[in-house]
Amino acid sequence: AADIATDTIVGEKGTITKTLKALDMSVVRQIKAELMEVDANSDGRINAEELKKLLHKHSSAFTDEEVLEIGELFYAGKAGGSITLDNFIEAVDYVASHEEDNEERKMLDGEHFKGNDRHPLGVGRCSMEYMNAGKSHGHYTEEELDVKLTHVEPKGIRDNLAFNAVKAMRFIFDTATGWKNDSISTRQILNRVIYLETVAAVPGMVAAIVRHFRSLRTMQRDGGLLQMFLEEANNERMHLLTFVRMKDPSTLFRAAVIGGQFGFGTIFLMAYIISPQFCHRFVGYIEEEACSTYTKIIDAIETAPEGSELAQWRHESAPKIAISYWKLGTDGTVLDMIKAVRADEAEHRDVNHLVSGLEEGQFNPLYDPQAKLDTMLLKYVKDIMEKPQRSQ
Repeated sequence: AADIATDTIVGEKGTITKTLKALDMSVVRQIKAELMEVDANSDGRINAEELKKLLHKHSSAFTDEEVLEIGELFYAGKAGGSITLDNFIEAVDYVASHEEDNEERKMLDGEHFKGNDRHPLGVGRCSMEYMNAGKSHGHYTEEELDVKLTHVEPKGIRDNLAFNAVKAMRFIFDTATGWKNDSISTRQILNRVIYLETVAAVPGMVAAIVRHFRSLRTMQRDGGLLQMFLEEANNERMHLLTFVRMKDPSTLFRAAVIGGQFGFGTIFLMAYIISPQFCHRFVGYIEEEACSTYTKIIDAIETAPEGSELAQWRHESAPKIAISYWKLGTDGTVLDMIKAVRADEAEHRDVNHLVSGLEEGQFNPLYDPQAKLDTMLLKYVKDIMEKPQRSQ
């Protein structure tokens, strides 16, 4: 068996002050050699720029986008500072040893170091307050586009109120608009999605505004949720801006939008001030309905007979704004666009159901800088260990 590294790396600058639990000496030497190679000023420390150089050496494990993000997170977490090479090795060992103890899930759920807020790299979470916590909506994989219709069973009075409110709203809206799942046209689809997207962009903005004013009022951090809700609201707005390229709403339609925004926006704002948990569960159920509706629309397009209006969407080019936003490629179709919209709605569904269970003061579990840096350390050490195997 390989020797586990203990107290000192003999003959090299710096000392490992903790007994290493997961890394053997050969891996430690490899890591130390790479760290010294990127240590431009030979001060025995690694800063954000040097960390990016280190990760660029492992292009099979990290994309350029990931390297840039990790560099920014490290810079913000250390307030522009650095970490000793040996402390970096200790951090790698700490994360690797916790993975071996099957605690990776706990770590990546954002619950690690919650008690004392201490991370092995010595980084904080201040970057959550200003870095975009939303997911990139371009280049969805086939697996991500294959959205599964899921449902969170309501538990308790609050969940049941939210669930029944959504079901009642859907029944009233379907009845008023004459929507029938087994018989829909392109005109009905566009009227429906355009109106609903004007409303769907309200909850995220309301949540962000309320959290923004509370942060100002209490003079405390928000925990990274505000940015995420702003991105959600903007994503829904992009849905609207895409669909209106395909149909210009009438004056009467626009008047109905103003009325809907005023009524729903006012009620949702009051509800969010009273119970954010109720509102996020409510939005989660709305997004379940949205995923269901878009799935029915996609099925209708895919099964429509050739020559029909719906069938044309299988071949018709998506609006340019959609192609650029979702990165659909020059041959992206309306059908491709709607699949991307459904994937967005599925993300909003899962996010709102998740945050409805958060308690006051908890961090955003979907974008924790410390968890992202943990993942970086794990991927880095795994790539180090796999390099000899790939070279054989």
